[in-house]
Amino acid sequence: MKKTFEMVLERFAKMATYTVGHLYVMQEPEMKCIDGQLVTEDKRYLCDTLEPKRRNLKKEKKVPGHTAIPEGRYRVLITKSYRFQRWLPILLDVPGFSGIRIHAGNYPGDTQGCILPGYNRKKGMVINSRAALQMVMLEMTAALDRGEEVWITIT
Repeated sequence: MKKTFEMVLERFAKMATYTVGHLYVMQEPEMKCIDGQLVTEDKRYLCDTLEPKRRNLKKEKKVPGHTAIPEGRYRVLITKSYRFQRWLPILLDVPGFSGIRIHAGNYPGDTQGCILPGYNRKKGMVINSRAALQMVMLEMTAALDRGEEVWITIT
């Protein structure tokens, strides 16, 4: 069985014009002592994310470039983006969507339907997106170099 590198994007703020989440890397469970309590952690925080508005596609119509992708588990590859002229992660087989990338940006208008990594320190945006993208790319590249498949689960 091929080993996989698993990421999880947990959306926590589903606002009128944007969606904010936390991006984690899944890891072997490890015990930590936090505030005197033993806690098992099975994920490691990477960064925050910004996406377009989350719509219930069973009840609402998709607005191209302004709709967050549906919850699910998607395979991720790193391919050359001709739009951005660089190698970037792309999510595969997203129902009703194509060309969904993880790329740098700061504001909801920058998403174009994609996932922006960064740090949600200001309402409605992420900062330090290029640095966060570089960290995500390093994690994914290392996994691919180890021969692992890269997957993301979006909740």
